[in-house]
Amino acid sequence: MSAIYDSSNIFAKILRGELPAHQVYEDADTFAFMDIMPRSTGHALVIPKTPARTIVDATPTQLSACLATVQKIARAQMAAFGADGITLQQFNEPAGGQVVFHLHFHVLPRWDGVKLQPHTGQMEKPDVLAANAEKLRAALSA
Repeated sequence: MSAIYDSSNIFAKILRGELPAHQVYEDADTFAFMDIMPRSTGHALVIPKTPARTIVDATPTQLSACLATVQKIARAQMAAFGADGITLQQFNEPAGGQVVFHLHFHVLPRWDGVKLQPHTGQMEKPDVLAANAEKLRAALSA
């Protein structure tokens, strides 16, 4: 079992409304929002609303809810951004590349011949994130 869940992590603060996020989707169990350091245009994150540090700590219910939302977001990204494909990334603990210690899934739209930006790269402008979030919300409601 991995380390203890820290409720002061940035995603827990977003869930509590203590920090802003460009929300894309929410249901009873999950929350999806734009990554502020996107590796591709439309890069979104999906998290469970309940505490889980890593995939090892998560319950089957948390995982199934997250993956159902990941699929919704991926479909919306394909439509909204004309993506050729989707890359799904999920990191666990520092050795596995995890930076924020609340379970999360990176859903990245991909295009043939376009490389991903670096992980924990450059912050995107808020207006760009807001516009991309709006495109995803529109595709989700279509």
